[in-house]
Amino acid sequence: LKKIAVGGIGNIYLAEQRGADEFRKIVAIKAIKKEALTNEESVNLFTGEAKLVADLIHENILQVFQLGKINDTFYIVMEYADGIDLVDLLDTVRAKKLFIDTDMTTFIISRIARALSYAHNAKNIYGDPQNIVHRDVSPANIMVTYGGVVKLADFGIAKAVNMSSPDELEFLMGKLSYMGPEQAQFQGTDGRSDIFSLGVVMYEMLTNQVLFDVESWEELLDKHKTFSPLSIREINPAVPEGLETILNKCLQMEPINRYQMAKDLVFELEAYMYSKGYGPTNEKLRSYLKGLYPANKFEGI
Repeated sequence: LKKIAVGGIGNIYLAEQRGADEFRKIVAIKAIKKEALTNEESVNLFTGEAKLVADLIHENILQVFQLGKINDTFYIVMEYADGIDLVDLLDTVRAKKLFIDTDMTTFIISRIARALSYAHNAKNIYGDPQNIVHRDVSPANIMVTYGGVVKLADFGIAKAVNMSSPDELEFLMGKLSYMGPEQAQFQGTDGRSDIFSLGVVMYEMLTNQVLFDVESWEELLDKHKTFSPLSIREINPAVPEGLETILNKCLQMEPINRYQMAKDLVFELEAYMYSKGYGPTNEKLRSYLKGLYPANKFEGI
């Protein structure tokens, strides 16, 4: 129907899937760019993402329905999330000289932590662990629908035990500003690397500042060497001490000092959110977005 986004190796289109007896369903199609077809590594990453995510069925992961090929061009049919990504949300609140609501930040991060926990512990149909690591948790890959549902997207550079992907001990994979120290130092990644990246996203949501605002790999290494968790309440006084403690544990330089599993982070975040009773929900997030964006975005929801 129309192009809705441009990615590194693929363009994304809004499309209508049709079936028998006038069946229609709105979906998104990611089509690999022609120039990427000449690069075998790019093609493998593109098709690998579809095959990896196909069996990841979770509310907080953007679903993949089909990998197809036409005229030598690969495409992925996937769930259409009607909403915005965190880049858009951050830009919107910055323009209004606001911070994202603390409860909404906690809720969004907790849902991505749920998605990561599910992916990290996913098994194939034979019951074998897949050991999936996303490796690219960043605002651009976190979607929030206008209905208040949070989605982790783009497993394009994820790794799994059964995937053939570039050796991360030799090649740098991911966005510089959001990768953890072991990822930046070519030491390999595991689920704790995703937890660090999610902590960097959380920091940005709470402060409107990019924690590691760098333009080069060397600059990132230097910032990692001199970094130690700091008090973000000096930047945003609305952040409670308990939430700051959770954030700082995510941002530990040594993986052994972070949450060891994403489910542990989920527990801490949800205990914090709901310890006093009724806390953040999809509906509350929907209402929050409705206050930030034009009313016509919510027609039919």
